[in-house]
Amino acid sequence: MRTVDAVVIGSGHNALITAVSLARAGWDVLVAERNDEVGGATRSGEVTQPGLVHDLYATNINLFLASPAFQELEDDLARHGFRPAVSERSYSNVFPDGRSLRVYSDPQRTERLLGEHSARDLEGWRGLHERYRTFMTTLMPLYSTSLPSLRAVAGMARATRAAGVSDTLELLRTLSASTRELGDTWFETPEAKALIATWGMHLDYGPDVSGGAMFPFLETFTDMEQGIAVAEGGISRLSEALAALVREAGGEVRTGSPVTRVLTDGDRVTGVRLGDGEEIRARRAVVAGTTPTQLFGQLLSGDPAVSDTTRTRAERYRYGPGTMVVHLALDRPLRWRAEEELSRFAYVHVAPYVDDLARTYQQALAGLLPDSPLLIVGQTSQVDPTRSPDDRQVVWVQVRMLPSEIRGDAAGEITATDWDEAKEPVADRVLAKLEEYAPGARDSVLARTVFSPLDLERSNPNLVGGDSVAGSHHLWQNFFFRPWPGASTYEMPIDGLYLVGAATWPGGGTNGVSGSLCARRILQPHPYRGRMAGGAAAAALAAGAALARRGRR
Repeated sequence: MRTVDAVVIGSGHNALITAVSLARAGWDVLVAERNDEVGGATRSGEVTQPGLVHDLYATNINLFLASPAFQELEDDLARHGFRPAVSERSYSNVFPDGRSLRVYSDPQRTERLLGEHSARDLEGWRGLHERYRTFMTTLMPLYSTSLPSLRAVAGMARATRAAGVSDTLELLRTLSASTRELGDTWFETPEAKALIATWGMHLDYGPDVSGGAMFPFLETFTDMEQGIAVAEGGISRLSEALAALVREAGGEVRTGSPVTRVLTDGDRVTGVRLGDGEEIRARRAVVAGTTPTQLFGQLLSGDPAVSDTTRTRAERYRYGPGTMVVHLALDRPLRWRAEEELSRFAYVHVAPYVDDLARTYQQALAGLLPDSPLLIVGQTSQVDPTRSPDDRQVVWVQVRMLPSEIRGDAAGEITATDWDEAKEPVADRVLAKLEEYAPGARDSVLARTVFSPLDLERSNPNLVGGDSVAGSHHLWQNFFFRPWPGASTYEMPIDGLYLVGAATWPGGGTNGVSGSLCARRILQPHPYRGRMAGGAAAAALAAGAALARRGRR
């Protein structure tokens, strides 16, 4: 039986970032990964034809490039093969009448084209962009701060002083809006409104969900200013580089080693049991890169160390609709009806309008296969030519939203209610929609591989029901409510047990933030430990009340 300082369950990028930090602090760390490759949802592979590298699940690494982890590890990650490839042609939306809206990393070019589309849309774009700039210098630092915490309260106070009470409240009001409300407030045309709302569907924000504006507000302008980035050679380069840094610091990374049980003694975690029966003892910590459902419902099932309250909260953790990924190998770039240059954009969104997104979202929630799902078309080899050794093209199509369990088909055409039977007919529907906007697309397909919501969960148990972001991001389960009040600081209610990853603040996306914050929590524990969350929450509420009082004066 081996004994280490810390066991990290899973090798998603957040779990690996925590492991790197602990190992570099001198801890003896072991990472146990169930799959044969590291990476969790940040994995790539040749899944269509030999030589073509696809990002299997996640692809956009913009959030990671802005993270504290990347700022600290950039040179080391480059030594081990991770480098970003960035597209200056960031994203676009296409519409049935042959028009498109295109966003470049050149703001002036973007504004010129938007002004040609609508003078009022350009005015709204500039106004919202100015509000974004204010947000980035005031409230955005909270994204990399543990919630709740005294650090966050201090950051909120600084933001209020910098922006003023009125502007801070306006920012908070903007972030609390739905994507439909955000679009209706700032834009005139249905095309510009769809440009914003589509980003909400990358998470689980249908157009009419309150709080859905935050992610689109950030992505709309961040991806314009920075371009959209992918990992050169495949997103596995990121996970492999992080694993190499763990080993370089003296840690161990085991693949093909599923954890089947978290072990406890009284109210303290003591280690884990692996699938082959081996037990690994942990002197100081077990870090679970899982969802709370998996941690408390499976790995700690029936353990008396888990209180009834904690078990109930874990059971109530909710997941969003499912996702499908259609991987395409093409013999040529897509030829978009709207604009020839669209074939070189990182993302092309095929929605087309806000009402279509709302219908798709509601159909998925009702268990119906949407008649016209959102297509997020990632033209990966256009951003990173190393993904293909020749003229073949690598295209990644994320299909949003879909039901986790199929009750029927909104179009009345697909009779299958099991995802293993339904995924190919749904993929046919996806290609039919793509064909409407990019004629000849179907004829250019050399091979395709379809990952259904069920396939996503099979590959990664964190993607429950095919929820690609490991849990709903609606307001009641976000910020310091993620995964539930009192557990957002990564420290679980069993001594020495921590949770990290997309199910914790700041949530889904390849951001790496929870990995850094969890490591900080472990290495610099608060002296009041369990009381810290409650005390910081009270302080945050007090600060919010004071802010409101000042706003009324």
